[in-house]
Amino acid sequence: MIDLHLIGIGTGNPQHLTLAAIAAMNAADLILLPRKGDAKSDLIDLRRTICADVVTGETRIVEFDLPHRDPDSPYLDAVDHWHDSIADAWSDQIAAHLPDGGKLALLVWGDPSLYDSSLRIADRLRERGMAIRVHVEPGITSLQVLTAAHAIPLNTLAAPALITTGRRLRAGGWPEGVDTLAVMLDGGCAFETLADEGIAIWWGAYLGMPNQSLIAGPLEQAGAEIVRTRASLRAEHGWIMDIYLLRRERRI
Repeated sequence: MIDLHLIGIGTGNPQHLTLAAIAAMNAADLILLPRKGDAKSDLIDLRRTICADVVTGETRIVEFDLPHRDPDSPYLDAVDHWHDSIADAWSDQIAAHLPDGGKLALLVWGDPSLYDSSLRIADRLRERGMAIRVHVEPGITSLQVLTAAHAIPLNTLAAPALITTGRRLRAGGWPEGVDTLAVMLDGGCAFETLADEGIAIWWGAYLGMPNQSLIAGPLEQAGAEIVRTRASLRAEHGWIMDIYLLRRERRI
């Protein structure tokens, strides 16, 4: 039996770790750290630092190469094949390092519940017949860090907020019935497709990290600055993780 612990680690700041996350890491027989290529070496460096800071026992730490998603295939098909490949990689590591079962930990950026596929990949292992129990240690999400960094509430008084993706915003525009949108996984600044008037934006990249970058203001003024800053940061670091909140003035 594999006891799989999916541990939310926040957005790269070791101080985001909960006591429960630290306990689960130290109770694990094995922690797997994914390598995502040279362009994203900062990500595994942060995971290495977290392990070095908090793992005090005999937990083994093993690195493996994470498969890449095909950027040229249709999105959903590409993600489906990519998840199959990641499940294969997890299975290979389990067979090599925990052949008789044990406690396995994976460190998940943010929280496993929010726009992360670790739980779905674990389901694939179960569907393939692996004896597996899944445990989740919640982590601080990028959305929480964004609102904290800007010192703003997620929602306005008694009003809903919607979490969506840049892809959905670009394809469908502003959804009906909400005045606040939190936008994740936006590789192309989808806010540029919106009419600027009456919309405010709060944007953040590398949240919680030493190189955190924040911009806020009316979209008609801040949008172009965000586009320029984002391109510059991506060129400098080779990768970027960002998120933003959009708020539209209520229409009565």
